[in-house]
Amino acid sequence: MKILFISLGCDKNLVDTEVMLGLLASRGYEMTDDENEADIIVINTCCFIHDAKEESIQNILEMAEYRKTGKVKALIVTGCLAERYRQEIMDEIPEVDEVLGTTAYDRILDAVDEALAGRHSVMLSDIDALPLPDTRRLVTTGGHFAYLKIAEGCDKHCTYCIIPKIRGNYRSVPMERLIKEAEYLAEQGVKELILVAQETTLYGRDIYGEKSLHRLIRELCRIRGIRWIRILYCYPEEITDELIQVMKEEPKVCHYLDLPIQHASDTILKRMGRRTSKQELIDIVGKLRREIPDICLRTTLITGFPGETQEQHEELAEFVDEMEFDRLGVFTYSPEEGTPAAAMPDQIDEEIKEERQAELMELQQEIAFDNAENMIGREMLVMIEGKVADENAFVGRTYRDAPNVDGLIFINTDEELISGDFAKVKVTGALDYDLIGELI
Repeated sequence: MKILFISLGCDKNLVDTEVMLGLLASRGYEMTDDENEADIIVINTCCFIHDAKEESIQNILEMAEYRKTGKVKALIVTGCLAERYRQEIMDEIPEVDEVLGTTAYDRILDAVDEALAGRHSVMLSDIDALPLPDTRRLVTTGGHFAYLKIAEGCDKHCTYCIIPKIRGNYRSVPMERLIKEAEYLAEQGVKELILVAQETTLYGRDIYGEKSLHRLIRELCRIRGIRWIRILYCYPEEITDELIQVMKEEPKVCHYLDLPIQHASDTILKRMGRRTSKQELIDIVGKLRREIPDICLRTTLITGFPGETQEQHEELAEFVDEMEFDRLGVFTYSPEEGTPAAAMPDQIDEEIKEERQAELMELQQEIAFDNAENMIGREMLVMIEGKVADENAFVGRTYRDAPNVDGLIFINTDEELISGDFAKVKVTGALDYDLIGELI
């Protein structure tokens, strides 16, 4: 039987998808990317913000049409939307055979069996469970980089965020388990490990009694075959001196950090339930840049949060201008039912949110383009991602570029390069967010 898997949302969700694919492959199921060939369709959903929720619902409805014809014998919905709206999905979309919650993805084989037997059910596990199925993931990222999910859930309870209610409290994956998984990934040809969680910086505090991300990284650096280790989703207030030190000392660790700061107005940060002030953010960024001068800092912001005044928006814009982040994304605030922020007074009109988002992105664009120009002349190590069609050119990423969110570098050469290989490249030009280079 052939299974079509649709994975939506974040890279943490993608890891869950790869685990489910591994379980299904172990049973002998064949994978397909063509819905017309599929006997079974599984959709791993997201509902973090309104747009993600809409995308998940649209995918379910589209795939339900194939279930109606009888060609598809089972339609299974998993992930965050499934956890949050499980009964609504079963009641309103009768073509869905099985629903699996966020901590029940290790039961995907049972769900397929139940669906093929004609039974409909919702499979849930304790929201604070930590599924650790004994299986080999099927890496779907192309083979030379992979995400390593080091923890599940979150304890922060920011006022705009639904994640703790659908992913549970923070729980770290035991270090020995992560080392074993990383060794397997390296054996499969993975050269870049990207550490992800709802928050990576708290890793280990729940099971080892102290923040242990630096210890985990040192162990991962010992794995043969791994060339780069990249760290995402670091809450600024949780960054330790030990983490900074390991980034300085271990050559495999990319000088790159993703710091979701969300805003710069103390009033808005407090309303958001964040744990930092504007001055603390300035201090943390300054410290990182002093300690690691070539560090690349990425952040995300939320604009149009309830009660955000024009003055607070301008304060945020001034902060962006002064801090000159290397990478920055801006999201308009999305009110999520069940969160404190959704019930706050002074909700902002969508038009104003979008105007403010556009202003911030235009400001960041100037910063990003200037940063790209400043890279000209630098010699950098580049991971090759693939060949540009019909041209004597290849595309790759530097340590400053996380896959699928940051820029690329295009290398003009007659030589034959292979995806996953590393090459030394001199930057010769800039093209908006991307770079142009030549082999050294």
